[in-house]
Amino acid sequence: MKYELKHISTAGIAEAVSKAELYRCLNEPEEAESICRDILAIDPRHQLALRLLGLALTDQFNGSGSDRYLEAEKTFQQLTDRYERLYYAGILYERRGKAQLRAGQPPHMLLPLFEEALRAFGEAEKLRAPGNDDAILRWNRCVRLLQTPSYVWEQEGAPLEAQDAPPTYK
Repeated sequence: MKYELKHISTAGIAEAVSKAELYRCLNEPEEAESICRDILAIDPRHQLALRLLGLALTDQFNGSGSDRYLEAEKTFQQLTDRYERLYYAGILYERRGKAQLRAGQPPHMLLPLFEEALRAFGEAEKLRAPGNDDAILRWNRCVRLLQTPSYVWEQEGAPLEAQDAPPTYK
């Protein structure tokens, strides 16, 4: 049996966006993702649907190789507003790092992800509208995570920069 997707109406986009937001709140990111794809089939540059799709994809991160990181990154890169591209890039790095942390990856291996998140949030902060403190709130969450005493963010015996440096040959 072959089934085909049906298209939603243009008039139904606003209600579909509301449903996608609701499904994300209900922790049902697959449903939110599906709705966003229906919206984007009608309006491929719909900014809210792109944001929600990217977030729904990151909601599904579990720290494994099957995470759809590149798909989420490509989705966020389609945002037309520079602030939003930076802000959601920060969320992408932060959520990837948190998922890998929950999956048991050593914290010192994940530090570069959180540093990239901080960089993106810091750049977004410079472009934010007055009263929009979202980038600051995300920055602070990352910093608090990095200050958690139960995580060892640097490998013992060597600073992180030395571990990542290419070997020197004499």
